[in-house]
Amino acid sequence: MENKYKIIVSYIQDLSIEIPSPESLLTIRNTIPEFQVKVDINSKPLKKKMIEVATTLSYANPNKKKETGFFQIKYATVIDILDLKIKKDELEKIVLCDLQTKIYPELEQKFLTILRNSGLPNLKFGKKIDFEELYKARLN
Repeated sequence: MENKYKIIVSYIQDLSIEIPSPESLLTIRNTIPEFQVKVDINSKPLKKKMIEVATTLSYANPNKKKETGFFQIKYATVIDILDLKIKKDELEKIVLCDLQTKIYPELEQKFLTILRNSGLPNLKFGKKIDFEELYKARLN
């Protein structure tokens, strides 16, 4: 699968950190175990058989209202499709699974560093996202 595509560039396309007040930060720190990482993946074709894949990670508390804070990173990766005869389902697996598995450790590290520097110094994410599992679940 590795030789079917090549990563051209990866970068932070958008970043949002909202901590409205000192009280919000204290609330966030106290409710960190309730926070969850949510992932969203979108792709769009570019010229010359390249694809821009946007992986958005949101870190929020589903149990609380807006005032507790909001954290989101949108990470763009441009890939070049090397296999000209690639099938649609193969391409889908590359975008949603293979590429994500490859870029996620670096993306998670960048996001965690930003969050820690934003007032959450001891933050760790819970369980790792299994893109293979998500991809298979999507097919069912």
